[in-house]
Amino acid sequence: MGKEELLEALNKALGLELRAITMYAHYSAYISGIHRIHLSAHFNAESAESVTHAATVRSAIVKLGGVATTERDNTEIIHTSDYEKMLNEAYKTEQVAAKTYSTLLPIVEAHGDSELYDTLEAIYFDEQRSLEEMRMLLEK
Repeated sequence: MGKEELLEALNKALGLELRAITMYAHYSAYISGIHRIHLSAHFNAESAESVTHAATVRSAIVKLGGVATTERDNTEIIHTSDYEKMLNEAYKTEQVAAKTYSTLLPIVEAHGDSELYDTLEAIYFDEQRSLEEMRMLLEK
């Protein structure tokens, strides 16, 4: 597996993080009612986590001599003030992120960069935890 494939996979992950930043910030602003007390802070925290992930992935791309994307993933961000729809969209976003990083890890491993592998594995675990948190928030 070549460096170009690795850079492409990293840029895909970066685009997903850029989308997550926007989506979570948007939902934090639009959540209302009694759910705003907890979910606004939760969405803000998820947005901040995505900023950190994006910075990490961007740095990896630069380290490898690539050009980091500035375009977010083009999956539509559903505008809603319905907290259940927001949580469902967040759940789908976290599913895609977890899958993306699980696909990325073997590519990094084949590239032989153990430091990058460890860094991205930590992000993968963050995504898994976020996915589980979203699942629990959706439970009735």
